[in-house]
Amino acid sequence: MKILKLLIVTLIPVFGCCNEQTVRKLYVGGYTGRDVVNGLHIIDVDFKNGTFTHLSEADAGPSPSYICVSKARGIVYAANEAAREVDGVRMGSVTALKLNADGSKAEKVKEVFLHNGGPCYVSLTPEEDFLLLAHYGAGGISVVRLDGNGLPSEVTDTIIFREEGIRSARGHMATTSPDGKKVYLTTLSLDKVMIFDLDKRTGKLTQTGYGQLPEGAGPRHFTFNHDGSKMYVINELALSMTVFNVGSNGSLTEIQTISTLPEGESRAEGQSCADVHLSKCGNYLYGSNRGHNTIVTFKVANDGRLSLVGHTSCGGNHPRNFTLDPTGKYLLVANTNAGRPVPDLQDPENITLFTIDKKTGLPILPGVTYIARQPSCLKFVE
Repeated sequence: MKILKLLIVTLIPVFGCCNEQTVRKLYVGGYTGRDVVNGLHIIDVDFKNGTFTHLSEADAGPSPSYICVSKARGIVYAANEAAREVDGVRMGSVTALKLNADGSKAEKVKEVFLHNGGPCYVSLTPEEDFLLLAHYGAGGISVVRLDGNGLPSEVTDTIIFREEGIRSARGHMATTSPDGKKVYLTTLSLDKVMIFDLDKRTGKLTQTGYGQLPEGAGPRHFTFNHDGSKMYVINELALSMTVFNVGSNGSLTEIQTISTLPEGESRAEGQSCADVHLSKCGNYLYGSNRGHNTIVTFKVANDGRLSLVGHTSCGGNHPRNFTLDPTGKYLLVANTNAGRPVPDLQDPENITLFTIDKKTGLPILPGVTYIARQPSCLKFVE
């Protein structure tokens, strides 16, 4: 498959049309350190003109590498991946920041410490009464109860997975099914997606099963189709995508695993997968290839199975995270510039904006880049 090369420009006058909301706020979480002090940035993205305007930044704790946002409460929740020593104990944390009336500024209002190191992922339950956090270093999941104001109040449960010969299960993503009835956790080192029930009274998890992936797959992130009957898991180590049937009881049965690389290519040193998202129409699935530095596009068949459409250059280095805007017409990529350097890229650490071709589903040229330091998570609020 041919890889579309990115054209970097500063202004695209025909990016959007005039009868839709053309400016939206983008919330960006990222790593601190390397002279980066504040890890949360709020940016206006003007889709009509193809421009970015930095509005503000905030202290969201050390390395808020993943965030989620409550529109109803106007709160940003940040998973602080960088662990700290607190009273002689290695701790991670989750930080809550309150947004002002128009969402252009954020202020830290609460931090709750977590045992077992820093979390790498945070999500809200549909009722917005709990946070779910994945721990990469320790290899597990934590549950944090939210009080009536939406602030984190207590850690109600933590489960760490251990198997013989494996130092850490490498928990990577924790969230619920679309209907909120089940909780799922990817464990990269175990090649499993763990399945739980969450007792809302006690805040405790009970494991009910797991979905098994091919050996060495390294499951990282996942998403569901619109009715929740299919789960799509992107595999970090194998550079592949796995499709599961989701049973009425939340069980997972694999029906397909397909490479995220162009046909005939195999994994090269320094390459890995990261993020996955479904198009708004549900007809296309996207994944990010780090090192290969592409966004892969798949067509989704009626039975949920995937077929390769093509690849688009991500416009930077190491596409750790990406998102689609609420209209589904645009795709934005966070290029963290981790891993192997790319000498021929002038500004490999950036956020890149693409339009999506209505006929093919591919992110297409031209693209627009915004230079950003260590971006690792992009969120819009619908």
